[in-house]
Amino acid sequence: MKLLHMIVNRGGQWSKGKSFPHFRPSWPTIVTGDEIGDAAAVPMWLDVNGQRMQTGNTNTMIFDCATIIGYLIEFMGLEPGDLILTGTPPGERAGMTLPVFQNVSEIVTLGIDGLGAQRQVITAI
Repeated sequence: MKLLHMIVNRGGQWSKGKSFPHFRPSWPTIVTGDEIGDAAAVPMWLDVNGQRMQTGNTNTMIFDCATIIGYLIEFMGLEPGDLILTGTPPGERAGMTLPVFQNVSEIVTLGIDGLGAQRQVITAI
């Protein structure tokens, strides 16, 4: 219900922060269920300039994958290969008591156990 409230009231950033044109950082990793193990308990992390900022697990998500998929298929079709952007592990900078935002030249490295890691350098537009 919280997700529905956020969408109906246009609040939150659940999709807006990840839906800019040409923005969906992903990598070409495909794994099968037997390779990833329990999809409901996959560790994930994010570092900024080598400092661990976020640590989480798919079991700490507000909604489990089945709930998210069940909600989405009520109003859109999903096909193999579609990406569903689900959120971020606990610890995001914008949620800090004194929010901290990305700065040019910062290095962001993120990873999901069993899938690998990726690295981006923040640049000015």
